[in-house]
Amino acid sequence: MAAEIHSRPQTARPVLLNKIEGHSDAINAAVLIPKEDGVITVSEDRTIRVWLKRDSGQYWPSIYHTVSSPCSCMSYHHDSRRIFIGQDNGAVVEFLISEDFNKMNHVKTYPAHQNRVSDMVFSLESEWVVSTGHDKSVSWMCTQSGSMLGRHYFTAWASCLQYDHETQHAFVGDYSGQITLLKLEKQTYSTITTLKGHEGSIGVLWWDPIQRLLFSGASDHSVIMWDIGGRKGRTLLLQGHHERVQALRYLQLNRQLVSCSADGGIAVWNMDTPREEAPQWLDSDSCQKCEQPFFWNIKQMWDTKTLGLRQHHCRKCGKAVCGKCSSKRSTFPLMGFEFPVRVCDACFDTIKEEDRTPLATFHEGKHNIAHMHMDPSRGLMVTCGSDRIVKIWDMTQVVGCSLATGFTPH
Repeated sequence: MAAEIHSRPQTARPVLLNKIEGHSDAINAAVLIPKEDGVITVSEDRTIRVWLKRDSGQYWPSIYHTVSSPCSCMSYHHDSRRIFIGQDNGAVVEFLISEDFNKMNHVKTYPAHQNRVSDMVFSLESEWVVSTGHDKSVSWMCTQSGSMLGRHYFTAWASCLQYDHETQHAFVGDYSGQITLLKLEKQTYSTITTLKGHEGSIGVLWWDPIQRLLFSGASDHSVIMWDIGGRKGRTLLLQGHHERVQALRYLQLNRQLVSCSADGGIAVWNMDTPREEAPQWLDSDSCQKCEQPFFWNIKQMWDTKTLGLRQHHCRKCGKAVCGKCSSKRSTFPLMGFEFPVRVCDACFDTIKEEDRTPLATFHEGKHNIAHMHMDPSRGLMVTCGSDRIVKIWDMTQVVGCSLATGFTPH
């Protein structure tokens, strides 16, 4: 568990304010309603619920709406009170919520996918709903006419999505571990680039249009920051979770990243400090320190009459080394390694004690976190997952009190 990584005492932590129970199956998304004591949830139990806080301090559903297929994701636009629900059958359903949050009217149903909708974004600027699905595609549909504008297919399930409303660029993560950047237009599109760095399926993306940074979390337990705006291919690796990363939120004013994993780990990363890129792992047929052959190097093993060794890599320099030359472990937060990792003996000697100062804090949500949403203006966070429980957190101790960001709900 993430909380076990650091045994040092931590006084600042998320404060649990409320728990909401009532769903009969996994909750796939939960969104805080801005300027209201309310939460919207969608679930595998085929219900959409709007929970409002009563005078008793408890949350009760003011809207309880059942649809024909399990609800897999949602996109809520607060200013217009339009909500889009992705379903397991591939459809996207649009509703309009009343001002008092007591009624919800059906607007349109969009035939977006042939299989489960994995993620979606509604853009008021372009009047598009962009969605990804397990039919290995991203689609964009006009919310005025309800017609399909375009579709692009991938080689793997499309799992998550972020969208730049100003430039109409879409970032799509998939189960192969790749992120594809597309420029969407009416009736057409162009593929800009493909980002490769994760060793597992992409679970979540977060795009910051101000600093033009993309963050990705994956089943390899890691987070990567991609500096899209810098145009130099700079990436930062962040490793501190012990399970797949399923939720991200970058707080632009505070320069902090909040990430959540399937085991309930909540991490808060300080992104306002200079960080170093982790090196690429080098290839070699023998240890780049002692020159002993690795076990596939038959020729050198025969010539030197020695047994081949297993190959490892130093996380600080990237060199291919044997176990004897990399017997030590160290944290190195400047490169994103918040728990001890393998380093060669030479690099271990260069790491000073101040280099081991943590640049992230880790907390325990104590439930499976499949989805997380934040309202930075109030310092609130909501988490939900397969345990059918919604938790509302006060995050002001952890990420600071002045969190107003001109927040746009995803």
